[in-house]
Amino acid sequence: MKSQSVVTDLRRKVFKEVARVAYESDNPASDLEEIPFLITPDEVPRYRESIFRERQIASERVRLAMGLSLRPANKPVHITAGVDKSTIAEKYYEPPLMQVIPSACDKCPDNEYVVSDQCRNCVSHACIKSCPKGAVSIVNGKAFIDQSKCIKCGRCKAACPYDAIAHHIRPCAAACGVKAISSDEYGRAHINTDTCVACGQCMSACPFGAIADKSQIFQLIQAIKQGDEVVAAVAPAIVGQFGAKVTPGKMKTALLALGFKDVYEVAVGADVGCIAEAHHYVDEVATGKLPFLFTSCCPAWAVLVKKQFPDLASEVSQELTPMVATARSVKVKRPNARVVFIGPCAAKKLEASRRTVRSYVDFVITFEELAGMFDAKGLNLEELEEAPVKLRATGAGRGYACSGGVANAIESCINEYFPGTEVKIRHAEGLADCRKILTLAKAGKLNGYMIEGMGCPGGCVAGVGTIIPPERAKIAVEQIVNTSSEAIPPKEMEDLAEKLTKMD
Repeated sequence: MKSQSVVTDLRRKVFKEVARVAYESDNPASDLEEIPFLITPDEVPRYRESIFRERQIASERVRLAMGLSLRPANKPVHITAGVDKSTIAEKYYEPPLMQVIPSACDKCPDNEYVVSDQCRNCVSHACIKSCPKGAVSIVNGKAFIDQSKCIKCGRCKAACPYDAIAHHIRPCAAACGVKAISSDEYGRAHINTDTCVACGQCMSACPFGAIADKSQIFQLIQAIKQGDEVVAAVAPAIVGQFGAKVTPGKMKTALLALGFKDVYEVAVGADVGCIAEAHHYVDEVATGKLPFLFTSCCPAWAVLVKKQFPDLASEVSQELTPMVATARSVKVKRPNARVVFIGPCAAKKLEASRRTVRSYVDFVITFEELAGMFDAKGLNLEELEEAPVKLRATGAGRGYACSGGVANAIESCINEYFPGTEVKIRHAEGLADCRKILTLAKAGKLNGYMIEGMGCPGGCVAGVGTIIPPERAKIAVEQIVNTSSEAIPPKEMEDLAEKLTKMD
């Protein structure tokens, strides 16, 4: 399958090699040290100015893939320092989740207007005339912007008839909807962990691969190797991620080959929450008892509310998220099972570890990390045999993967089981849009609404751990939604939702 970028290729190679060590090695510390040389085997650098910098960056990626934090840049710390703590069969995590790799950051300009070679030194000099601070002049026959005077208003760019003025902004900062990224004293990107909600969009946006999250694949494989009853809970966004020919049956075969004992649809958990939230909206919001209802399935959205709009935090739905509902239902049937959520989202790693609501999720990995595990085992999913699969989720639950799908599913349930109820819906995708919606809600302009928030533009199909472009992923999800044998969950699922909630 064609990858989206060289950055994702490099990340996948690291996951492959870490997974290979986890599966095969009796001496992980020694074998982990070899990975940077496997990633960059030549003496001639491919992407950086030196092979030593490439290997340094690869070394940091290995640490993050082990769940370890980055090494300090000003102290001699071995690549495998602390690795003995992470070579376990339990979830391992050193905060924060998202980190900037200093040696990989290219110190991109942050909010800077620059004249390009397209400048023709036209007679109009509209750029000069438009500047309110006199920052633009003609130097050596073309326009020049004095950065010490520039106030970043962009009027010169708007006035130029040749579009000869470029606006340079950090790709990671531009992608961050909560403005958590700034520059450190060396000009490198810096993430404010107090503001960050771990959506990972900065990681997707960085063209240098300088931002990465921490993985749990090594610890997961240790649990598999020691014979634990490890089961996979797979998010609905997985459809199409590993190729159009990879059916649910082939995916199950592949997961069993990795050592999983069974596979469950997280969309079933979405069905549980869907009907419960429909009931909640009808009883509480439509009657005016509560001003509005915020969906809770997106952890980045939920954390955004709690961090930046704490007075609205009580309006976030208390129903179980699809991941948690699925994990709890698995534990009811298989109390000794180790549940692994496999999805598109980095922020789910934090949701699974939160203390306020026990998740019953033992590990979280992304589709990208799962691909590395498949590579380590040499699996070609399209060539695998079909395993018998009984799909139980409805189209409503599977539609949670796309922006608008959660609200649409809840609305469909309300229309079916509570006819005559007026349903008001607003949904936001991308954290910048989510903040706007929350501001409107706080101002009392969205009373009576069910408000769906998705941290990633496009919804879960655009999560940082996905493999294929969101547009293709959305089409694949819509196809399986439309071909589902049942459109919405039965009303009786309310009882199941109550039972699972009481497991706390």
